[in-house]
Amino acid sequence: MHDSIPTTPAIRALRAAKAEFTAHSYKYEERGGTAQAARELGIDEHRIVKTIVLRNGAGRPLIMLMHGDREISTKNLARALGEKTVELCERAEAERHSGYHCGGTSPFGFRRPGVPVYVQPSILDLDWICINGGQRGFFVRIDPSLLVSVLGARPVDAEQAAPAR
Repeated sequence: MHDSIPTTPAIRALRAAKAEFTAHSYKYEERGGTAQAARELGIDEHRIVKTIVLRNGAGRPLIMLMHGDREISTKNLARALGEKTVELCERAEAERHSGYHCGGTSPFGFRRPGVPVYVQPSILDLDWICINGGQRGFFVRIDPSLLVSVLGARPVDAEQAAPAR
């Protein structure tokens, strides 16, 4: 089965870390997002973890990992990190930092070394997650503890509060 796994920087990083993973491909749709990936893979969107590339007020990149069915509050993230501001990177900037095309961004094998990684704490409570494997339409199923052991991800609550009903 390893022959069918694309050799992305993410896969090379996972193999170098001797991390266990299973590969899962699906039909990628532009702007389909995590909802489409969850449907294609037949899993709960909450288990899909999106990799979001942001920058702090000084322009330094950072990564936030969030449940597919949740949104980031950049205000909450900035507050938690002791930053004045945190904002999403423009698509070209995110691709330059990561080395991946948007829609295929993985926190593993990131082009720019040393970019800090933060993870929504509730992700670490799951027994498994799916996260992008470094290519559109390609995810890896992993134990979320790898986010901490391989990436050094730090838990930070940056979830946007649900709107009042």
